[in-house]
Amino acid sequence: MSGNPGRLWRWLSRASGRSAVPGAAAAGDGAGAAGDEGPAGDGEPQGVRNSSTTRSVAQEVFLLQLVVVVLLVAAAVVALVVQARRDTMTDARHRTLAAAESFAHAWGLQQALSSGNPSAKLQPLAEAARKASGVDALIVYNLDGITLTHSDPRQIGKHVIGPYAEAARGKPFTRTFQGALGLSVVSVAPVKDASGRVVALVAAPVTVEKVQKSVNQQLPLFLGTAVVALALAGGGAGLVSRRLRRQTHGLGPAEMTRMYEHHDAVLHAVREGVLIVGRDGRLLLANDEARRLLDLPADAEGRRVGDLALNHRTAELLASDRSATDEVHLAQDRLLAVNKRSTSPYGSHQGSVVTLRDTTELRWLAGRAEVARERLRLLYDAGLRIGSTLNVVRTAEELTQVAVPRFADIVTVELLDPVLRGEEPAVAGGGLRRTALAGLAPDHPLHPVGELIRSVPDTAGAAEVDQVRAMVVPDLAGSSAWRSQDPERTRRILDHGVHSLAVVPLRARGVVLGLVDFWRSGDSPPFDDEDLSFAEELAGRAAVGIDNARRFTRERTMAMTLQRSLMPRGLPDQDALEVAHRYLPAKAGVGGDWFDVIPLPGARVALVVGDVVGHGLHAAATMGRLRIAVHNFSALDLSPDELLGHLDELVARLDVQDADTDEGPAITGATCLYVIYDAVSGRVTAATAGHVPPAVAHPDGTVEFLHPPVSPPLGLGAGLPFETAAVSLPEGSRLVLYTDGLVENRSHDLDAGLEALRTALAGADRTPEDTCAAVLHALLPGGSTDDVALLVARARRLEPSDVAEWDVSRDPAAVGPVRNDCARQVADWGLEHISYGTELILSELITNAVRYGAEPIHVRLLHTRTTLICEVSDGSSTSPHIRQAKTTDEEGRGLFLVAQYAEQWGTRYSPRGKTIWAAQAIAPDAPPAEEEPSEHLLRRWEQEGGW
Repeated sequence: MSGNPGRLWRWLSRASGRSAVPGAAAAGDGAGAAGDEGPAGDGEPQGVRNSSTTRSVAQEVFLLQLVVVVLLVAAAVVALVVQARRDTMTDARHRTLAAAESFAHAWGLQQALSSGNPSAKLQPLAEAARKASGVDALIVYNLDGITLTHSDPRQIGKHVIGPYAEAARGKPFTRTFQGALGLSVVSVAPVKDASGRVVALVAAPVTVEKVQKSVNQQLPLFLGTAVVALALAGGGAGLVSRRLRRQTHGLGPAEMTRMYEHHDAVLHAVREGVLIVGRDGRLLLANDEARRLLDLPADAEGRRVGDLALNHRTAELLASDRSATDEVHLAQDRLLAVNKRSTSPYGSHQGSVVTLRDTTELRWLAGRAEVARERLRLLYDAGLRIGSTLNVVRTAEELTQVAVPRFADIVTVELLDPVLRGEEPAVAGGGLRRTALAGLAPDHPLHPVGELIRSVPDTAGAAEVDQVRAMVVPDLAGSSAWRSQDPERTRRILDHGVHSLAVVPLRARGVVLGLVDFWRSGDSPPFDDEDLSFAEELAGRAAVGIDNARRFTRERTMAMTLQRSLMPRGLPDQDALEVAHRYLPAKAGVGGDWFDVIPLPGARVALVVGDVVGHGLHAAATMGRLRIAVHNFSALDLSPDELLGHLDELVARLDVQDADTDEGPAITGATCLYVIYDAVSGRVTAATAGHVPPAVAHPDGTVEFLHPPVSPPLGLGAGLPFETAAVSLPEGSRLVLYTDGLVENRSHDLDAGLEALRTALAGADRTPEDTCAAVLHALLPGGSTDDVALLVARARRLEPSDVAEWDVSRDPAAVGPVRNDCARQVADWGLEHISYGTELILSELITNAVRYGAEPIHVRLLHTRTTLICEVSDGSSTSPHIRQAKTTDEEGRGLFLVAQYAEQWGTRYSPRGKTIWAAQAIAPDAPPAEEEPSEHLLRRWEQEGGW
């Protein structure tokens, strides 16, 4: 490199000037002549020259350029002047010769010469020709040398002696000589007659003074051009010098020489490769160490890095704009640590400096670090992927998918059966069931997924699964203990190329949940102790996920069992409504949605839908408590608003009780919708506690929502009364009750869900079952994240012929006629087999209403498909109570007789009073309610004053 100074200038123009100057200054400290460097000033690097004593390279280059430019401009001016004078003289010769020959051959010249006074005829012609040709004179001589024409008339007639002998011989010529006009350029042409004899001579002179004047007129232009050229050249030289001064930082020649020598010595003496790459990807400089490490060719400098046969990754780094710090690259058999930085912050020419350090001796450590880094990355991925779902089987499958093929070629997971069911692991007498497998083709020789494996790996005499310890079998072919467990299967495993095994127990909270087997085959290295440690770490993380999934499975199973036990297992038999229902549990777990169909006396049915916010055991238990409470309140035959009022008070009391304990959260967030349908009148009465409104689909296809007055959820009413809404439904109408999970989710709000439900219910009439299917298909095609309860009931009406009513006056004598009318109506319905009991019941109830009640008194018989209902209403709110009468009592046995003959009986209240009802089964094969003879009962009833 020291033999090529031009390379230094190229490097200085591309490399960092900022980094070169301090190096040169430091290197030159004490190395140069004392006269070359001035004393170091404050804040100036030592070795930088004093500009007042030493010219910089830029200054010397400027002066040299200026001198050269001045000399070149002066020479150019002289050359231009000489050339202009030469061209002018040549032009004068040509012009005079052309003028002389033209006049010599002019028409009429010979006639004028042969005339008596040739001068008189030729002088005007000569003056006109002279002026036209631009010569100083046009002179005609005869062969005797007498002047015939001249620009100076005084010269006409004089005898002239000149060098005209050559022209007299018939040859024109041009000469410069001293004539009458002074020093002139003269051209002489002969005038010949018809025979070719020369008869006269024509001379055309131009004075040299006139020629010089023409040249002098061009001289200012030459000088002006020279000045402009000198100014431009000087300015260009100044700019070049200024740039050179900036690039060389004002260094002098000696300093530049020292800097180059020091740079060359350091660059090639350092035991670290140095490369400088240009912006276009060409290699600008490479020191000896870099050539050795990268095995660069001799002509590497100036070539693109992509053409130097480097490693693809290394060449890509060198050609890119990316910076690098201690990146490890492979070059031949060397491991290089590469650093790369851009030179743009330190110089005007953007490029990059690359340093290379041979770290081949660190290859083994780097390989170990890479393995450790890959293991850490695998553990990180395992933490993200394993346990993403609270499903035992899925968690086991995630373990196998993470480990294959990054750690093992084949992975199998076996779990205890109780773990799969979500129960606590029971090791005694249990086997391992293959739960997950990854890494093998379908025809693999291992136990398939789902198979129960009775054998336990032979690890230090372990007899049970909980005694198994982690172990490694590096060579399965040489392990007689492993091959002896199942010789035929182990042989087939070895035939598949499997050669190494690591067995690790899945242990969580000190309990073994199962085993995970890691297998390696083919060219994979056998397992070692470090692999076993990593396998234990991986299995430990997976065991935590499996145990969490097991506990979740147990809790979910318990919650679902509780929910199934609390939800209605079937719909009761009733004639008022045709009912269908759907219940979709939430994906996140058991929820608190519930529904009920409760038959009520008087051909009425209560429909109930409720929702407890939240999921899990608490929500399911709360749902069960509310459902039981609704059943109990329904037994009192309360109106919807009264029932919800009692339920609200109950929830508020339960909240207070739960708040005093730490057993669980309160029940806040429960909603309920209670609807009663009367099959006689077709009237629907509804009340809601914060629940979504029910929908009514009419037989004509229209859909409307029944909006009861808004009330807060249960437990938040603060004692405020609930209100009801009532509407009469035509027969065949469908009443749709549901929970908010059907119409509200994250993708749309409640209004959009209600509109979608309206669209799904509209149109042709459908059965309740078809309606449930259509609604779920339209609103929840992909399932729901929340649990959903849906109840669809089609309204039925009792025929008018199945209803009989009588008004009774408050007169004991009116009891008999009404009883007889009722008996005839029962006979008309074909119910003679229960007519006696019906008469007894009606007589007792009507008599009690007459004696103890108030007007108005009303009797109604309802004939349904399975029952006959007798109702006696009066205006009193006093309710009778059944009791066991004593022997001496004269009263108290009437209701006892009613209870004996009726299948069910009870009392319900209304704003106008009360109604006492009794229901009898009308099936002909129904057993009698009491085996006591009817005559005896009737006699006893008459003795007690039944009427």
